[in-house]
Amino acid sequence: MGKWIRRAVVLVIAAIFLFSVISIIVTLYQYRVSGELYDDVARQYTALASGTGGSGAGGAGAGSEADGSGGTQAGLAGESAEIAPIQVDFEGLQALNGDIVGWIYCQDTPINYPVIHGEDNDFYLRRSFDKTNNMAGSIFIEALNRHGFVDSNMIIYGHHMKNGSMFAVLDSWDNQEFYEEHPVMWLLTPERDYRIDLFSGYTTSAYSDTYTIFQGPGEPLDEYLAECAAKSVFQADVELDSEARYVLLSTCAYVFDNARYVLHGKLVPADSAGGVMTETK
Repeated sequence: MGKWIRRAVVLVIAAIFLFSVISIIVTLYQYRVSGELYDDVARQYTALASGTGGSGAGGAGAGSEADGSGGTQAGLAGESAEIAPIQVDFEGLQALNGDIVGWIYCQDTPINYPVIHGEDNDFYLRRSFDKTNNMAGSIFIEALNRHGFVDSNMIIYGHHMKNGSMFAVLDSWDNQEFYEEHPVMWLLTPERDYRIDLFSGYTTSAYSDTYTIFQGPGEPLDEYLAECAAKSVFQADVELDSEARYVLLSTCAYVFDNARYVLHGKLVPADSAGGVMTETK
């Protein structure tokens, strides 16, 4: 009887081990497929903006060396962000999926992705920009935000992938030196591009007031911005006012249950749309 029990235990252990190995192989394969998918879309639908040098934007290192922010003239003190450092073929992207409303980019980081605005917050959790099943999901806007980037603050979500893709890099801003090397991101849209001047980063609960949406300016938004800035783990010199628009970038953190790492940024209108210079400012 003991002999059969020992054999059964060995078989169970072997089955568990085999299942674990298969799970790891499947996960690594899915990471590879996801990475190749997003690399391909960046190569096909983005390119370096005119005057920034280089041959393409498929890698995340595109941008101007003059200011370190990835734009042709993107100092934090300026009222105008000039033009975005990359160009995006939104016509081609929206032919693939009409839910694609923008592109988010940060020089010298993995952040170089299309931005989706769907009807709910579930569909794109495990689907890519082309609506195929994908464990990495998409970078997508909170469904409660109004379309057209008209709210005073937009919430954008992305998974914290173990291979460093999607929004996994957000918690790197939990470091003053990293912030100083990456003080801005870019949000490109078919109608207007925006430099994102980052001003706060911290860990919070998925159920905190951080996720409050403001549709317009006013004292409540001023108070909210001041509270967010006070929570930041890095120091930034960004002038905040409720007349501007803002973006909240959010990803999972593993500090406590339902923890999230968030970055707040001020949207500074650029003189471009999709990376192409516009005729009027």
